[in-house]
Formats: sequence, structure tokens, C-alpha cells
Amino acid sequence: MKIIGLTGSIATGKSEVAKILRSADIPVFDSDAEVHELYASKQGVELVRSLIPEATVNNRVDRKTITKYVLKDPNLLPLLEQQVHAEIRKRREAFLAKAKMQARPLVALDIPLLFEVGADKDVDVVLVVSSTPEIQSARALQRPAMTAEKLKMILDRQLPDLEKRTRADFVIENNGSLDELQKAVLAVIAELKKPRRTGLDS
Repeated sequence: MKIIGLTGSIATGKSEVAKILRSADIPVFDSDAEVHELYASKQGVELVRSLIPEATVNNRVDRKTITKYVLKDPNLLPLLEQQVHAEIRKRREAFLAKAKMQARPLVALDIPLLFEVGADKDVDVVLVVSSTPEIQSARALQRPAMTAEKLKMILDRQLPDLEKRTRADFVIENNGSLDELQKAVLAVIAELKKPRRTGLDS
């Protein structure tokens, strides 16, 4: 089983690439979706309450309140992430174990902070989705509740796009249409499905 590490900075189109992978029958572990699910659970509420009690309302986690407090005190973020990442890692391991039992040839781990948390060591190939800064910023600021301040905070926590591209095995340029994006992703999938060459092949 070959594990693809899917990553990219905010608003580069990583979620669209994940959809294309799924449509090609490649299971995708969505770290962001798992965090949302965690925050909607009793376990997530207790986790957040221990650090930011004000962010738990009616036994649910209010992500907007988390953002507000993190912007005021950046030291809260690494403490929160340390606990959240530990739980998400458990879920990721369960996902991989299930895929291995199903004899899946390819799986993908959609991890926004793949390099930043060292998860690139756990994958076989890294696929980075990239766009121009202008397109990326325009897309990001169209999102609900996104502000220039919040976008800057997010980008400051992420490796620069150029460094991600340098460390990637494959780079998907997402500056055009969805059709162009799909063609680029399918080309990468085709490459990954090719049999591995060995010294006996030459």
C-alpha cells in the first residue's frame, strides 16, 4: 500500500484534489473533517474546556471563540494542537489499518500541516497543491468569517509555498479550471500506479 501525503497552504485547492482522489476510488483521510467531528463530540468539548472554557457552549465547541482567544494569546494554539493532534493521529492510524486490511493499493492523508507536524515521515510520497499568492489570497478572503488578520495568522504558521514545493514529490498547480485540475491529479495517480522498477528491469 502506497501512502500519499496531500498538503498545501490554505485556499490552494487541496479539498478539490481530495475529491478527485476519492472519485478515483482512493480513500482519503481528511484531518480537518476529523477535527470538526472531534469538536462536535463530548471528548472534544472536554479537551477544549481545559484550555479555553469560554469556547465551549451547550456541550459544543465554538471555533470562532477559539480563533478569538488564539489571536489574543498565540501561546494557546500549540497547547491546543498538541492535544488535538494526538487524538487525530489515533484516528489516522485506524484509517490506515483498515485500508491495509482491504488491500488498497493507494490511500491519501489530507494533512494541511503535513511538514509542520513531521507527518511527511509517515507517507511514501508527498503531493503539494499550489497556487499563485494572488489567487490564493482572493479565494481565502471569500470564505465566511475570514479576515486579513486571520489569514495572516494561518499563513504565518505554515511553511512558505516555495519550501513545500521543494520538498514535494509531486506539485499540482491550481491556477486554472477544475477540468485542468482534474487532468493534473489523474496524471499523478497514473504515475503512482505504475509498477515500481527494480534493478532487474534494466
